[in-house]
Amino acid sequence: MTFAPTDSVTLSGRTLVAACRKLGLETTGAEPIRIAENAIWRLPGQLVARIARPGRTDTAQREIAVANWLVDHGIPAVRPAPGLDQPVTVDGRAVTIWEELPRHRDGTVQEMAHLLKALHALPEPEFELEPLEPFGKIRTRLNQSTVLEEPAMQWLAKYTDGLEEAWTRLLAGPDLSRCVLHGDAWVGNVASAENGTAYLLDLDGFTIGPREWDLTSTAVKLTSTSSITHLEYEDFCSVYGTDVTTWHGYPLLRDIRELRMTAYSARIATEHPNHSVALDEVQYRVGCLMGQRGPRPWQWTAVP
Repeated sequence: MTFAPTDSVTLSGRTLVAACRKLGLETTGAEPIRIAENAIWRLPGQLVARIARPGRTDTAQREIAVANWLVDHGIPAVRPAPGLDQPVTVDGRAVTIWEELPRHRDGTVQEMAHLLKALHALPEPEFELEPLEPFGKIRTRLNQSTVLEEPAMQWLAKYTDGLEEAWTRLLAGPDLSRCVLHGDAWVGNVASAENGTAYLLDLDGFTIGPREWDLTSTAVKLTSTSSITHLEYEDFCSVYGTDVTTWHGYPLLRDIRELRMTAYSARIATEHPNHSVALDEVQYRVGCLMGQRGPRPWQWTAVP
C-alpha cells in the first residue's frame, strides 16, 4: 500500500498499515469503505478495520466487549476478528479488526425495531457502561465549528444549556426506564444480509439510559425530517410495542436529537471546508432550530 497526498483517506491508510503491521495482517489491496467519524477499511481475508478518532482507545476496548456480549446473548452484530490482541493504538487512534459481514443492504426501521426490542430486554452486562450523556459530544462539535456566525453560535450555546437543564430534570423524575442502549439507533447502523439476518453496527456508543432515547432516533425521521413514511413508523411501533412520540418526554429527546444531528453537520462542514453540501445543510439546520424555516417536518439532507 502506497500513499501520496495528505488527505483523510491517506492519513487513515497510514494508520491502517502501521496497525496491521503490529497485528501481523496483510494490507495489500486494502480499500476504504467509509471515511467519516470513523475510518472503515476492507482488508484481505474478509476482514474490516475500523480506525477511531484520536483519544478513543477506551471506547474501542468497550466496543470489543460489547460485541462479544451481544454474541453471547444471541443478538446479531458485527464480530471482532478472533485471535487478535486488540485494539491497537497508532498515533492516538485505536484500530480494531472485525469479521466482514456477508453481502448486505441497509437495514429497515422494522429490522431496527426487532433488534432494539431484543437489546432492551437484556440484563446489563458485568462490564461497565457509562450512563447516557448526550451533551458532551454536542458541545465539543459546536465549540470546534468555524463555519457558523457568532450570533448563531451564541444562540446554539444558550439553546444547548436549556436542553441540558431540562434533561437533568427529566432524569430526576420518577419511573424513567433504564436499559442497555445502542446510543445511535438509526437504520444506517443496521445491515441486512441476503439470508434475512439483520446485524447491529457501530457499537461504540453503547450506554445505559432510558429506552426512549433509542426509539427517538427513528421517531424524528417522521416528525422532524420526514425521511420515513407514516406507514413505516407505524410498523416500527407495532414491532417494538410502543410509540415514543406519545410519551411526555419525547419533545425534549426530539430536540436533543435534532441538535446532535446539527452539531454533526457542523463538524463535517468545519473539517471539510470544500464540502458545500455540509455547509449549506448546517446553516439550514440551525435556521430550523431557530424557528426561521417554518414548522416541522423539515427537509434535512443527509451529510455523509
